[in-house]
Amino acid sequence: MIDIFQNYWPHILFVISIAAGAVAAAHAAMTKEEARAAIGWVGVILLSPLLGAALYLVAGVNRIRHKALATRKSGHRRFDKQIHEHALSPHRIVAEFGQPYGALNRLGDAFTRFYMTSGNTIAMLESGDRAYREIVEAIDGARHSVLLESYIFDNDEIGRRIADRLLAAKARGVEVRVLIDAVGARYSFPSIVNYFRQRGLNARSFNGNVIMGLRMPYANLRTHRKIIVIDDNLAFTGGMNIRESFTTEFAGAESAHDTHFRVTGPVVRDLFAVASEDWHFSTGERLSPIARPLQGAVEPTYMRVVSSGPDGSIETNRNVIIGALSVAQKHVRLMSPYFLPDRELVSAFATAARRGVRIDILVPQENNLRLVDLAMMAQFDQVVKHGCHVWRVGGMFNHSKLMTIDGVWSYVGTSNMDPRSLRLNFEVDLEVLDSRFAEEIEKRVDAALGEARELTLSDIRDRPLPYRLSEKVVWLASPYL
Repeated sequence: MIDIFQNYWPHILFVISIAAGAVAAAHAAMTKEEARAAIGWVGVILLSPLLGAALYLVAGVNRIRHKALATRKSGHRRFDKQIHEHALSPHRIVAEFGQPYGALNRLGDAFTRFYMTSGNTIAMLESGDRAYREIVEAIDGARHSVLLESYIFDNDEIGRRIADRLLAAKARGVEVRVLIDAVGARYSFPSIVNYFRQRGLNARSFNGNVIMGLRMPYANLRTHRKIIVIDDNLAFTGGMNIRESFTTEFAGAESAHDTHFRVTGPVVRDLFAVASEDWHFSTGERLSPIARPLQGAVEPTYMRVVSSGPDGSIETNRNVIIGALSVAQKHVRLMSPYFLPDRELVSAFATAARRGVRIDILVPQENNLRLVDLAMMAQFDQVVKHGCHVWRVGGMFNHSKLMTIDGVWSYVGTSNMDPRSLRLNFEVDLEVLDSRFAEEIEKRVDAALGEARELTLSDIRDRPLPYRLSEKVVWLASPYL
């Protein structure tokens, strides 16, 4: 056998290469939903069948979707619509907000897992100092359970402060579960997951075992969600990870900005459903859903949880945003740290602007991801030439993800306006139909506009060729940034 391999190894390698390439190319053609993605992977595989097949195995196969299908087949009905007594009827939304928002609500019912509900409250936490303070207070007041999911949970002063409050809650009998993304957990060393485990708290990593059981951080298919549910009646969500750089207490004037939210009411049940399914996916443990009736607020806010990710809810956030842009009549305001929409979203922004809708897009002047910033500069002209207004906001980096339409509809949460959030990450957002809340968001956007400079077409196009060429080269890789 060894003699045969020594004499014929080039032929054997050729046969293995062709077989592996054929299988990988067929899998890509059969499973990819976008022609561009399928063509891209088939092209890579044809250029180098063996190496291309290996690369496709690592970076191209969506194991999350496969595991989700297996989970559903095992009896855990992951994607059932959540129904409860506070779900709003379409007629009520039409009566209060008009036919366009009734149509948008029907679109949300069709694409998302959850209904728009009444009886909620939402408070904006405009800084890390306030958000972490309220989170600590809520954990200290927990009586039964805490379920925490986060992309980044740093092992720093703020991280350990919250970790120690979680440990104290566990010590007094509260059931505490912590789920941190396997990649996000490595933003600090040693990982906060080890800090918890050494002290006996039930902490897990999301999607840490990727290939054949190996513990291998994976660039894609991350949970980018930030959810904390306390005692089934209070939740926190938004764009803020757990790290001291978002506080003036530790970072001072150099602190980054972000926006988080404290919510109560029926929407807590839906946030719990999202986080508990991620927990089940990672651990196999099924948590009982919130069954008891939740008290509605006296002055209700209409809200819907929008969960999306590379499974059965892929592109849900993107579809909701496109639907919202189609009903806009006066103005759209969007704040995002990263703005790299796909062609369909670019067309939706451009179409709204051509209809006479004022579109203001705010991104940081100084970005924390240099390659993403280069790719954004290469794409800005696609919206500016159609009448959208792009603003570079000065000051410290702002990680907020905020969107409002006509001072009525708002969209806040964890999703960035880039391919990673729209296709590759697990995200959770809140769709809010409330003029008072929209006014709060617009005031925050207005404050950022006071420190912003608008980009013109000449600003984008009249720069030296080497700059524009390098940006376009980086932009070609934007689906993977």
